[in-house]
Amino acid sequence: MNAQFKKGVLEMCVLVLLGERDRYGYELVQDISHRFEISEGSIYPLLRRLRDEGSVVTYLQESAEGPARKYYSLTEKGGIVRDDLVAEWQEFAAAVNGLVKGEKHAEG
Repeated sequence: MNAQFKKGVLEMCVLVLLGERDRYGYELVQDISHRFEISEGSIYPLLRRLRDEGSVVTYLQESAEGPARKYYSLTEKGGIVRDDLVAEWQEFAAAVNGLVKGEKHAEG
């Protein structure tokens, strides 16, 4: 998959997954990688930015497999950002799919 496509939707994917439940960084990488390939290094700068912007908060939780893990939790602001991104994505995807299928643009 085109790297620019992935970069453009990664934030939305992370926010959607965090809307389901809190996750730690590597878990996000794994969940997204089951759908399309991403590098672990692309998630952490995004998570840092989302935290700095107030879309997510972090907390540490003990792990049976090793050291405590940093979990990310969606904030109310993050939920609003997620909803806006999903709406934009749905509109964009519908327009692109229409173009690919050869549908005529409605004049308006």
